[in-house]
Amino acid sequence: MANGFDPRLGAQPAPATTIGRDSVAVDAGLRSYMLSVYNYMASGVLLTGIVALVFARSGAVLSLFDLTTGRMNGLGWIVMLAPLGLVMIMSFGINRISTGTAQALYWAYATVMGLSLSTIFLVYTGGSIAITFFATAAAFVSLSLWGYTTKKDLSGFGTFLLMGLVGLIVAMLINAFFPSGPMTLAISAIGVLLFAGLTAYDTQKIKSMYFVVRGSDFVGKSAIMGALTLYLDFINLFLFLLRFMGDRR
Repeated sequence: MANGFDPRLGAQPAPATTIGRDSVAVDAGLRSYMLSVYNYMASGVLLTGIVALVFARSGAVLSLFDLTTGRMNGLGWIVMLAPLGLVMIMSFGINRISTGTAQALYWAYATVMGLSLSTIFLVYTGGSIAITFFATAAAFVSLSLWGYTTKKDLSGFGTFLLMGLVGLIVAMLINAFFPSGPMTLAISAIGVLLFAGLTAYDTQKIKSMYFVVRGSDFVGKSAIMGALTLYLDFINLFLFLLRFMGDRR
């Protein structure tokens, strides 16, 4: 039977060598692409953490609240809703904006998220926040590495995870109007499991996206959107874990 290793086919080794070079080029391109995604993501998380810490420690976080009622004021609502607006702009306008604009929007998003997350320092102790952050980082690295290296196709979990995310949002809205301790605990547990699954799923999806966009002008913007996806997975995993591990003031 004729095959690439058949010594009778003297012309066969050349194509095999070319394929090998192409494979190496793809692997190098994929590593570069994923490194760019992780660099954006990690830098965004770091920026968010620094902004949150500085804003909280300086006392500026109190400017988000009406000190007479303890409720958020107009500025507080703007800070809380601004990240949603920026995500929508990036998600729906990514095809129309430049890579530089996408980068600026990403850094703006990470900064505003830092202002928003500074409020957790009013609720939880700094030590428990730090411990939860490092626990989240360890879990995220493990889950993302598994999603990147596994041979198992995780695309089938996409619909299930999306349905779970919608259900989680609905449950959180209901719990906001009708608070319940057991429901809060259940939401936190489901949130941890859901974003753990999304971390692995999204990593594999971002890896697959490289083969769609490689060689195109969209590759830079794709890396930024991939970083934003993993950033959101990390932040949500951190917040849900904080409900379990955080010591309240």
